[in-house]
Amino acid sequence: MSGCLLIGVLMVLITEARPAHRLVRPFLGVGVLGGYTTFSTYAVDVRRTVEAGAPLTGLAYLVATMLAAVAATAAGVWLTRRAAGVVPGTGAR
Repeated sequence: MSGCLLIGVLMVLITEARPAHRLVRPFLGVGVLGGYTTFSTYAVDVRRTVEAGAPLTGLAYLVATMLAAVAATAAGVWLTRRAAGVVPGTGAR
């Protein structure tokens, strides 16, 4: 979840607070933070849980993790906008 929070922070910083070169977002967002979040491990954990005979637990883990990831990203965006004094959608301070 910390990686998702950092993705939210990064997106505000490089698109709204201080626009960066167009390659910064894929490098840091997909490359560095994408590797940090390791959602591939999450997929394996869900699969193993289902294969172990606990499909409801696997489904709950699947849904809860996705909801927590979206919430962490939204929190990162919100907190960074407040800290940077950015008005959403305008890039203005």
